Amino acid sequence: MFNCLQEDIRSVFERDPAARTSWEVLTCYPGLHAVVLHRAAHWLWSREFRWLGRFVSHLSRFLTGVEIHPGATIGRRFFIDHGMGVVIGETAVIGDDVTLYQGVTLGGTSWNKGKRHPTLEDGVVVGAGAMVLGPVTVGANAKVGSSAVVVKNVPSGTTAVGNPARIIDGEQAQRREEKAGQMGFSAYGLSANQDDPLAKAIHGLLDHAVDTDRRVEALIKRLESTGVSVEGELATADEFDPKYLGRIVDYSI
Repeated sequence: MFNCLQEDIRSVFERDPAARTSWEVLTCYPGLHAVVLHRAAHWLWSREFRWLGRFVSHLSRFLTGVEIHPGATIGRRFFIDHGMGVVIGETAVIGDDVTLYQGVTLGGTSWNKGKRHPTLEDGVVVGAGAMVLGPVTVGANAKVGSSAVVVKNVPSGTTAVGNPARIIDGEQAQRREEKAGQMGFSAYGLSANQDDPLAKAIHGLLDHAVDTDRRVEALIKRLESTGVSVEGELATADEFDPKYLGRIVDYSI
């Protein structure tokens, strides 16, 4: 238990630049308190002291604002940043080196017995306010964006964003999505079958951008065919791929 606590404290320093001293982490981090209390509750639960395990879990919820069912299985170096509002269901399975931010829900979608909560493999990061629902698997080192709603499996090493969650495919797509977010626009929240007028307007703008790109490319080819050299950024500009755009906007995981 003491070795696990040392690992937990070190993991806080690795993932939270605001952490200053071990004493501060040990006494002032509710996410750490919730993990420590869960280990006690899970130990009781797994030894058939079910009521006592639930009571420790309830006490932890009162003290930390984090609700973890004592039946949940959690690996090593699990870090809950800030913690308030995090909910983890009974049959959830969490691997090593997983990070959750505030307001995350690992919930169920069924009232039936059995596996009904998510599995998060090693190294997963789940952003603030995200929901991962049902017996889905988030693969190793995958990321779930803030406020995303995940109801299907997320492959290892990918990033899922939006509601319903969609995969941002590849590093280039992630860079473009980050840039779009800086500009105050993000395409992942839109799907082609929405009736929202704003969504339709944005799709129209994207279609216009595709057509404009096609025309510019045709003009460049015509100029080059007549012997005019096109140099600089105009010649080396990144190509616009409408199929790639479609995967960002419409491809559901």
